Amino acid sequence: MKKRQTVEVFRERLSVVIENSGLSRAAFAARAGLDRSTLSQLLSPNADRLPRAETIAAIATREQVSVDWLLGISQEGQLGAGVMAKVLEIESGAGSPADARLAHWRAEAAGYKIRYVPTTLPDVLKTEEVIRYEYLEQNPRLPEVRIEQAENELAYTRSPETDVEVCSSIQSLHDFARGYGIWGGLPVASRIAQLDKIVALLDELYPTFRWFLFDGLRNYSVPVTVFGRHRAAIYLGDMYFVFNSTEHIHALIRNFDDLIRGAVVQPPDVIALVRGLRKEVAAAGADEGKEIAR
Repeated sequence: MKKRQTVEVFRERLSVVIENSGLSRAAFAARAGLDRSTLSQLLSPNADRLPRAETIAAIATREQVSVDWLLGISQEGQLGAGVMAKVLEIESGAGSPADARLAHWRAEAAGYKIRYVPTTLPDVLKTEEVIRYEYLEQNPRLPEVRIEQAENELAYTRSPETDVEVCSSIQSLHDFARGYGIWGGLPVASRIAQLDKIVALLDELYPTFRWFLFDGLRNYSVPVTVFGRHRAAIYLGDMYFVFNSTEHIHALIRNFDDLIRGAVVQPPDVIALVRGLRKEVAAAGADEGKEIAR
């Protein structure tokens, strides 16, 4: 974590500790052995440095929280009553047009690796037509919101120091290209346009965006995103299961790493695979057109 991010996390968590203490700032400063002016400086949005080590230790000891938690090194260590972090949260309305949680969670993970198993194709790679096809039946307003979210995610992915790994089954990509399953109603031209966009974006975003393809007959994963060291969210249709504990986050990271180890197509080779599928789809579409003409 960069120094600026550490300072921001410390300020946010110190504010939480003060709020849960039920004390005024003046009373909290006195109990922690700080000058009121020192506490005000620590809480200032313009603060650009951490306090002395003994000050941090004094706050942690007096308020029964861990130093690691105060500095954002750990998601655990909040020991005081009323400060204990929730290990698991169930967040409803995952498909709501007003849902801005994903953007917030991505922002929290700035500077860390994001690991992502999508429901279908990775959202950041989707065309507008594919997004409308996927979401229109769920809610007439939802496609436009999802398009905006995909644009925001693409902007995030293009930002410096972004590190994103995606894992999905090779079968899911084949099913899309060939129009199997849910993609049966998507025209050939739309699937070709989507494959073209995938090639263009993978070429642009690699190596900070890496897409691994595993064999779905050997491996499986529900849709999940691990946002750095802060949280992980499992997508269950209209809700998220959000994990905040380090133990659970590490378990999901290990599961994701197992998917990577089982990958049958590595990121540098995905473009060639997609181009091959595009040729196949285009040829099949041309043959279908000839049959119709007859």
